[in-house]
Amino acid sequence: MKVYALLMLVLAAMAITGCSDPTIDASSEAKMKESVAKVRESLPEAKRSDFDQAVQLIAFSQIDMKSLFANGGADAGDMEGKMRDALNGKTAEQVLAQAEQIQAERKAREKEQALAEIRELVAKREKAEQAKQQLDKFQVVRSRFTMRERQYLGEQPIIELTVKNGTDRAISRAYFSGTIASPDRSVPWHKDQFNYSIPGGLEPGEEASWTLAPNSYSGWGKVDAPADAVFTVMVEKLDGPDGEVLYSTRDFSERDRNRLTELKKQYDVD
Repeated sequence: MKVYALLMLVLAAMAITGCSDPTIDASSEAKMKESVAKVRESLPEAKRSDFDQAVQLIAFSQIDMKSLFANGGADAGDMEGKMRDALNGKTAEQVLAQAEQIQAERKAREKEQALAEIRELVAKREKAEQAKQQLDKFQVVRSRFTMRERQYLGEQPIIELTVKNGTDRAISRAYFSGTIASPDRSVPWHKDQFNYSIPGGLEPGEEASWTLAPNSYSGWGKVDAPADAVFTVMVEKLDGPDGEVLYSTRDFSERDRNRLTELKKQYDVD
């Protein structure tokens, strides 16, 4: 009987201790500040930093920044009330548990958005790969880059191209990426995009040679490459007879490629 009585006393003491855990009183600013401090002090030293972060997370989760800026701060009072309500009456453990739940929900939303972005980027990549197959049919037969001296006007950059339209569509404008690089150097001397509106267009099977003169004040006019440098041109986009885009790899940029790689790695997606 003595053992039973002692056990009941222990259980009663545990129940009283559980019920007496301090809670946050958010009925006023002063009481909230005081009660938060008491709740914090009830925790072991190692958990107090987590509690501080949890309080901030719960409070800020009630703030709608978009609405706040849209209304010029008119909703600030309502948001402050929501912040207090979210913390009112909670013990330290309840605060920590709610913060953990908020973080879990946030991570779930972030993953959902990331997976949607991955699907979008994959679709863009596949479309670009299909376009690349058609763009390869528009051949750059010859490409040269030179600087020509002009009397009293300095040097003029010149791009010489010979192309052949191997697609089954007439082309009104072609878009290119040009790179000037030396065989033994990993960094090119210059890389830039340019395009050309084709007078009369280029019909399927036709070949044409063009001499283009980029703006001498652009990056092309600042090129100072050695004699061994090679000018390589890639076709990135083609417009049809009415100016509509037929094929393009520019919709999936290097930034998109890096972003897709990072997201797949972060969320372990093949």
